[in-house]
Amino acid sequence: MSKFLKQIHVNTLPGYEVVISDGLIKSCGEWLHKYFLTSCKIAVISDSTVGPLYLKDVVDSLTTWNFMVSVYTFEAGESRKNFTTLSNILEYLAAERLTRSDCVIALGGGVVGDMAGFAAACYLRGIRYIQMPTTMLAAVDSSVGGKTAIDLRAGKNLAGAFLQPSAVLCDLDCLKSLPRSVLLGGIAEAVKTGVLCDETLFSLFENGNISTDYGEIIARCVAYKAGVVERDEREQGERKLLNLGHTIGHAIEKCSGYTTPHGQAVAAGLAIIARSAERLSWTLEPIGNRITTCLAELGLPVVTRYTAEALADAALSDKKRSGEEITLVIPKKIGLCELKKIPVSELLPVIEAGLGV
Repeated sequence: MSKFLKQIHVNTLPGYEVVISDGLIKSCGEWLHKYFLTSCKIAVISDSTVGPLYLKDVVDSLTTWNFMVSVYTFEAGESRKNFTTLSNILEYLAAERLTRSDCVIALGGGVVGDMAGFAAACYLRGIRYIQMPTTMLAAVDSSVGGKTAIDLRAGKNLAGAFLQPSAVLCDLDCLKSLPRSVLLGGIAEAVKTGVLCDETLFSLFENGNISTDYGEIIARCVAYKAGVVERDEREQGERKLLNLGHTIGHAIEKCSGYTTPHGQAVAAGLAIIARSAERLSWTLEPIGNRITTCLAELGLPVVTRYTAEALADAALSDKKRSGEEITLVIPKKIGLCELKKIPVSELLPVIEAGLGV
């Protein structure tokens, strides 16, 4: 029997269930049988890190429940989130003769979720896909909401599509295999969610009470994001708030040649924009030091070695730019953030304020 089980319905069109529990890797066939009443062909997409850990159990469970299964893996890493990998996956789906009644499973972290989801959105103009996140970052954020993308030379996530998954199965047992640095990358996104919506959630991180509460942290983050996505599925307004810390975070990733992990870059970006907002008198309470201290005590970065000039230049390719304006997410206080459009010419002093220049 599961030690932790929570199901959250995402009320998009069509809607879907996010199941958070332990043991889902070994019982995924049974769970998916609830969503697909007749057997179908499933292509499981994974990477070279996750595949050796979980593919056998996933395939065994699916075949036990009479799904026809094929497997495609690619080399792990953000650098593989490109058109070459996408093309290879699409060619594989075509070679396996998947039809619109079939399904793709994304088994892995954020990169796998993006690649498999984008491929599912493109193949035959859209087939069903399931998210099975194996990292904290994918569990609390990227597996929910239907945003899929690849990176271009100009910047991160600049080509993609919206396609909601048919289900999300989040196995808490996967978190046990994560290196501390990878786990912390997901915690950074959860802290971001706490800043956005919930003093109670944020206080968990301030108190350091996270090691035994992963299921509840994921559930709270998913429930919040589900509500936002239901109200603004295509990111025309409120959903942009989920980009808190990401404009500078993505710039850090780009400056590093994508060697800085996404979660760590977002942590630094969150700290920088929090300090900047306070110094520019955009906040309702002094939160710069509070957010920075929380992130630092968790072991997350709150500074970067890149100059304000380099970060501002990198951010000019950010998808949140519109003409000569860019939209920043500003933390006003814990639990309240706002969207603020500024001229791109003002981005440099904003970043300088956050860096203490």
